[in-house]
Amino acid sequence: MRDSESTASAPGTEGVRPRRRAYRVLRPFQEFARRGVLGGVLLLACTAIAMVWANSPLWESYHHLWETSITVGVAGGPLTLSLHQWINDGLMAVFFLLVGLEIKRELLVGELASPRQAALPIAAAVGGMVLPALFYTAVNFGTPAVRGWGIPMATDIAFALGVLTLMGPRVPTGLKIFLTALAIVDDMGAVLVIALFYTSSLDTTALALAAAIFAGLLLLGRLGVRSLTPYVAGGVLLWLAVLASGVHATVAGVLLALTIPSRTKIDAKQFSELARRVLDDFDRSETGDRLVITSRGQQEAVHALELASEAVQAPLLRLEHSLHAAVSYLIMPLFALSNAGVHLASPAAYATDPVTLGVVLGLTLGKPLGIFGFSWLAVRLGVARLPAGVSWSALHGVSWLGGIGFTMSLFVAGLAFGSGALLDAAKVGVLSASLMAGSIGWFLISRQMARR
Repeated sequence: MRDSESTASAPGTEGVRPRRRAYRVLRPFQEFARRGVLGGVLLLACTAIAMVWANSPLWESYHHLWETSITVGVAGGPLTLSLHQWINDGLMAVFFLLVGLEIKRELLVGELASPRQAALPIAAAVGGMVLPALFYTAVNFGTPAVRGWGIPMATDIAFALGVLTLMGPRVPTGLKIFLTALAIVDDMGAVLVIALFYTSSLDTTALALAAAIFAGLLLLGRLGVRSLTPYVAGGVLLWLAVLASGVHATVAGVLLALTIPSRTKIDAKQFSELARRVLDDFDRSETGDRLVITSRGQQEAVHALELASEAVQAPLLRLEHSLHAAVSYLIMPLFALSNAGVHLASPAAYATDPVTLGVVLGLTLGKPLGIFGFSWLAVRLGVARLPAGVSWSALHGVSWLGGIGFTMSLFVAGLAFGSGALLDAAKVGVLSASLMAGSIGWFLISRQMARR
């Protein structure tokens, strides 16, 4: 008799084979989600829904929905914002919190931790921000639309990495690391641009309050507070103060990230020794029935192992891991659904609209030229070197993926134009340029991988 048959017929194992069958069916979907591709697919789906809805007979309901007012707070100090504002100013602050955590991690232990490692992605990111802004400005110079120069500067890290991930293990690891570091530096630039150039008139009192709250959060870290609860509570207060100050509220997310402790309470060696002692105690406390609930010693051992596991994890990493699912599967799709819808009353008009042209040229020409050109110059000057296993052809393909602006570009477009025809033209430019840049990047990298 085969092992599988004997296992299936053994007492208490009648459900093993169905569970194994279910696992084989679900495993590809679990792997799909683990690799981060599912978030990109969901983002694309919400974008498509927004475009179809905004151009259907129900297009007015699309715009009315996002303008619905929602009040949060007690009667003495309620905060009333439209649904669109709650998403763009509130939920996107959480998105920027995650961005800030990733930036801090990369600066501490990642590809940006040493000057030699950071030189290439920094040079590439600078080129990928400067040239797109110049392309856009050249097309819209002397008009009110020039305010949108920051729109084509951004790279959507989720989509760009999603395209590389879909290509599978053929893609060199060095190429993925380069693109990740490039996008992180790009995000740093986007945060600075938002804070410095897309800020309304400042309220100095609220700004001073925000600075005091930020200082208090930094003090918590200096005092060794590792629980995330006081940081989250302080972060809410920081967001309210920044919102009232005139600086865009999402900057509060990045500021909060800078205060989250990055040190662990115990090191790897201490955790390993402690875990072994706890597991030995667990084994010695076995009562014979294999039920943990009946053994107080085993319950205490499990609790001790939980405490040790928490102590060896930096609060920064714990918060980053807890935010990934919410950002990927809720916040970014909601943002796309509420921001990507453009009512195309006369689609042909956008083909010659200066805003649309400026965004398209910035993302599809400025980005690839800036990323590749500045990378080549940095290597040529000897301040940087290509990652292991990465050719110039592969870097050229990734430079095109940098032209996928999407989330960040749509966000900056909203800050630059608020609403109206200019914003619609910018959205059309972002969506069409991101599609073109992503397709060309996919083609170039796939061809290069096939040649290898």
